[in-house]
Amino acid sequence: MIPRYQRFIFGILLVASLVMSGALWQLRERAHQRLIAGEDSAPTSAPVVAPAEQATLLVANDGDGSLLTQIHSLPLPADPGARARAVLGKLLDLYAAPDAAHPVPGGASSVLQVFLLPAPETAAQAPSQYAPQTGPQLAVVNLTGSFAAGHPSGIETETLTVLSICATLRANLPRVTQVRFLVDGVQRATLAGHADLTRTYLAADALPAEGTHP
Repeated sequence: MIPRYQRFIFGILLVASLVMSGALWQLRERAHQRLIAGEDSAPTSAPVVAPAEQATLLVANDGDGSLLTQIHSLPLPADPGARARAVLGKLLDLYAAPDAAHPVPGGASSVLQVFLLPAPETAAQAPSQYAPQTGPQLAVVNLTGSFAAGHPSGIETETLTVLSICATLRANLPRVTQVRFLVDGVQRATLAGHADLTRTYLAADALPAEGTHP
């Protein structure tokens, strides 16, 4: 004869089993109805893709130490910081190409962030009358440590990289008047032993005059 407590436990397990079976059946029916109705939990709208626009790149050439203007069609985000990063990413992709006139490994992923801040006034400047939203900007370019580690060492090649970045920023974001560099979020003495990364660069000075080298 089965003890009463065992019959009681068996009854509880049986009821629980029936309840769970009913719940599973209801879930199955709901899933079936969603399938029939064509319901889909995935987003129905396509991801937003930035429209292609013309970007001006100042591309370094090791052969004659010049910065050459190139126009490229790129998908450029509306956000200025993201826009700057996209433009510099294309510039560094050109340097990472096998036939680059200024070969530097790394490519677009070498630019971690570009921060745009109100530019501090220099001693030669009069107090700015512009609002922060419309005044001159300081671009802080945060590069990866692997880019700096893999960059060819030499005063000319490092200087060309720095100047091309500054000039490209100025050409595409005219409010950028000054540029500073970080590597992995911290200040670094030089790019690869020569080009000074502790100073603030004046972006306009990096733009070559017509027919001249920087």
